[in-house]
Parts: sequence; C-alpha cells; structure tokens
Amino acid sequence: MAQTKVYEGSSSSYSKVICNLNDGKIYKGNSSSYSSVLVNISGNKIYKGNSSSYGEVLYTVKDGKIYKGNSTNYSNILMNIKDGKIYKGNSSSYSEVLANIQKEKIYKENSSSYSKIIFNMEHPVTLIEFAAIWHVVNYVY
Repeated sequence: MAQTKVYEGSSSSYSKVICNLNDGKIYKGNSSSYSSVLVNISGNKIYKGNSSSYGEVLYTVKDGKIYKGNSTNYSNILMNIKDGKIYKGNSSSYSEVLANIQKEKIYKENSSSYSKIIFNMEHPVTLIEFAAIWHVVNYVY
C-alpha cells in the first residue's frame, strides 16, 4: 500500500503532517527513518515504537473493538468503531460518540462541520491502521 499522510484538521499542507503510515509503521511527521517510528502494527496488535515485545503492546483490535494491551476482555474495551462512529468503551450511545468518520475525515464527536475536523488522511486505511493513527493523534502528537 502507498504511504498515507495524516494531516492536522482539514489541512493538506506539508507543514501540517502529524504522521504518516507506511508498511505497518506510523512515523512522526513526514519522516521515514527507523528512529521516527511511533507505533507499529503486527497481526491484530499495535506496539510501541519498533517493538514486537509482549510487554510493549498498546492495543489489541478485534471485531471492531480496541482493547487495552494484550487483552480481549470486555472490561478492557477502550472504544469500538461501528457505522462510521467511534464510541467510548463498548457503548453505542449517541452521547458516547468520540468521533465521526466520514471518508478520510475525522470529526469531533457527532459533528460533520468543516471546523470540527480533528484530522484527515490521504487514503482509506484498515481498522487497525486507524486505531494506531488515532493513538498517535490523541496521545503522542
């Protein structure tokens, strides 16, 4: 798959690149160097940096749900993605919507207003790639 850049808000400017996804790794900004890897994806796991160690698993993705660490236990569901919405925990309640996904644009909560775009991506991504990008945008950037 081609490199996918993730931009701040509605921008598509080189200077507003938050991160980029390339070959299962998410790099800081426009970088592609080994030392700039923020997270990497292997199977259904998202790991910190270039690690593939059991202790460095940030998330496990299964059946549209993002779990903390190596767990797939109901109590460790951080969010779930369903019908273009990201819900807190295992909720599907309107009041628990964290973000609205419309094509490659991610809007705050239930909004679809241009001014509420959190970030946008050059290309469509898989669920696990999206979860890794979400982590970088919300917890690393």
